[in-house]
Amino acid sequence: MEESNQSMATDFILMGLFSHTGPHLVLFSLVAATFTTGLLGNTVLLFLISTESKLHTPMYFLLSQLSLLDIGFLLITIPKMAADFLQGGGSISFGGCAAQMFFLMVMGISEIVLLSLMSYDRYVAVCHPLHYPMLMQHQVCLLMVGTSWFSGVLVASIQTSITLHFPYCASRNVDHFFCEVPALLKLSCADTSAYELALSVSAVLILLLPMSLIAISYGHVLAAVLHMHSAEARHKAFTTCSSHIAVVGLFYAAALFMYMVPGTYHSPQQDNVVSLFYSLITPTLNPLIYSLRNREVQVALVKVLGRGGFWSKR
Repeated sequence: MEESNQSMATDFILMGLFSHTGPHLVLFSLVAATFTTGLLGNTVLLFLISTESKLHTPMYFLLSQLSLLDIGFLLITIPKMAADFLQGGGSISFGGCAAQMFFLMVMGISEIVLLSLMSYDRYVAVCHPLHYPMLMQHQVCLLMVGTSWFSGVLVASIQTSITLHFPYCASRNVDHFFCEVPALLKLSCADTSAYELALSVSAVLILLLPMSLIAISYGHVLAAVLHMHSAEARHKAFTTCSSHIAVVGLFYAAALFMYMVPGTYHSPQQDNVVSLFYSLITPTLNPLIYSLRNREVQVALVKVLGRGGFWSKR
């Protein structure tokens, strides 16, 4: 008990992603530019969906929640990493580490569930368009979003509390750029093998079940697309679905690698790269792939810019 209390009073040291060398400075600049793009894209999308009545549909309501989760992903991880890099230190308190781990897991689990429910929305829209208003009523959308957030909070509460229950009496250096469960477990001076096995088993349910729903939904969608008579409509639907599947696959593959593959089978460098995908790359790609290419969003953006007098000034 004294060991546990001692570990709770001790700061951790985040090792970060980059050193102060020429190539790493370039990589840091790319990360900063990607972060700015992702934050701007998701914020613009949230604003458009909230202000434009034509975007008050079930699909865009779910996309607004995805953007909210992506903003959370970006803000939880990248600013701390950037500040540590610029200040030349990576200290984080036990409470700060716990908060970062908890909120990151909330965002991650919620997004996993939400992406699977969004695939159902696309299935209904393409395969049962006449029943779409009834099957995707506002109450159903609220239930979907509530389920996503509740799942995230529940899983994050359980896994964060268990992870931080272990004593951390050895090294304080977290070989990662943010506090994450697999990285912290490597520092514990207790035997965490049983918990790591439980994490891998729970990941099967948390990740593979939503992935199965996504595969089934998009399987039906693609089958319906192939039977469309219009070549233009078929091409548009296929392009949209394939880009959605690519982004979803990227996000899920990274999460599968981190939480289903035991920590002994991947290095800290691999963990950093994989974590960068779902904490930075996919949150930046999501608004570009899902929404900002859509004509409805583009029209709404032009209207907002027109109201602000942007075009007249030019």
